[in-house]
Amino acid sequence: MKRSILYLIIILLAGGLIYIFQKADEPGESNSPQDEEQNTAEQESIQIVAENLKIPWAVAFPPASPAGGPDGDILVTERPGNLLKIGRDRSVIKIEGVRHIGEGGLLGLALHPKYEQNNWIYLYLTTNEGGGLRNRVERYTLHDGTLSDRKLIIENIPGASVHDGGRLAFGSDGYLYIGTGDAGTSNLAQDRNSLAGKILRVTDEGETPDDNPFNNAVYSYGHRNVQGLAWDNDGRLWATEHGRSGILSGFDELNLIEKGKNYGWPVIQGDERRDGMVTPVINSGASDTWAPAGAAYVDGSIFFGGLRGEALFEAKLDGTKVSSLTKHFYKEYGRIREVILGPEDYLYITTSNIDGRGNARAGDDKLIRVDLERL
Repeated sequence: MKRSILYLIIILLAGGLIYIFQKADEPGESNSPQDEEQNTAEQESIQIVAENLKIPWAVAFPPASPAGGPDGDILVTERPGNLLKIGRDRSVIKIEGVRHIGEGGLLGLALHPKYEQNNWIYLYLTTNEGGGLRNRVERYTLHDGTLSDRKLIIENIPGASVHDGGRLAFGSDGYLYIGTGDAGTSNLAQDRNSLAGKILRVTDEGETPDDNPFNNAVYSYGHRNVQGLAWDNDGRLWATEHGRSGILSGFDELNLIEKGKNYGWPVIQGDERRDGMVTPVINSGASDTWAPAGAAYVDGSIFFGGLRGEALFEAKLDGTKVSSLTKHFYKEYGRIREVILGPEDYLYITTSNIDGRGNARAGDDKLIRVDLERL
């Protein structure tokens, strides 16, 4: 009996040493001098603009407000249903009708290209009206911290506790682009008569442009969960998209979007190809997960947030291809949701660590300003 106990102790000690050595060799567990130097430089490039936010989702900068970041007015949506106005102080506007459940709630935010003249803002929200979850886009006039003149832009976008999409952005053509998710029903992404799993395109009044490819709001289809939209200097539209989830995970995407094209979900994933379907420009592969979110184009790169990836990713473009992919702030701030270019060419990012899927840090969630020249 004593000899058996002694053998057991020896085995446990040996196993512990093996574990320690294995962990020491895993990527990211120890920093090289070069990594530490990069981390130091990155830390010097940031400024915390706001703290203790409640799952911030989208950010916008009213052009009539003072430029320069923290001292100017910044609009932020919080998923529980709050529209924040952040400047020298902070005010809250509660948005009626928001159903905050899982990934749904108050999501996207966009300002009209002529906001200085009309003060129009657009909001993407999940609702529970009519006996089921639906997403819709509404337009308001924002004046003196008050919303008025509510107008429904588009409704009946399928909703669920997962895959609600939510990104809003105006293109250079003056139309409003809307990223949606498949609402947990993957086959909807291939149905061109459904608004789920699509990038939609409508006028500022919610009407269908004459040159939309399918005589409805659908601009492209075959998407699982579009989270970021950005245009490069040549007017090309790029979109970030979540790949499969659960035990498998992986195959997150950065896509180059063209009108009327089918981006394959759920038929193809990763590098797979099929006639009539578009393979992503890059994907995360089967063993890595970015969970990509907001996206912004800056000086030849698409910057996008990583939720599960816990980084600010930089995809350096070479025309319609990606020449390199770099991680910034890896695991420094946790889950990164919004990425947007703000006044004076500063990049703004938000964390999403109190959404039930992250590890909250002191002051989370945060709005952070990044000086790209010091990155």
